[in-house]
Amino acid sequence: MVRVSPKRFRRNESGATSIEYGLIAALMAVVVIAVLGAFGPHLKAALQNIGTEMSAPQDVTTN
Repeated sequence: MVRVSPKRFRRNESGATSIEYGLIAALMAVVVIAVLGAFGPHLKAALQNIGTEMSAPQDVTTN
């Protein structure tokens, strides 16, 4: 069994840091989901418009 002194245990903050990173990642995921939910229909329409324009035949004349 490994013994850790109380002073060393109090100084160890690696667990707290990983929890903070986890909370930041979760918050970022919530923000991304909210933004995609808000702008999803507009983004879909814009991408469909681009796809339609790209697939339409172009009148290209060469000189």
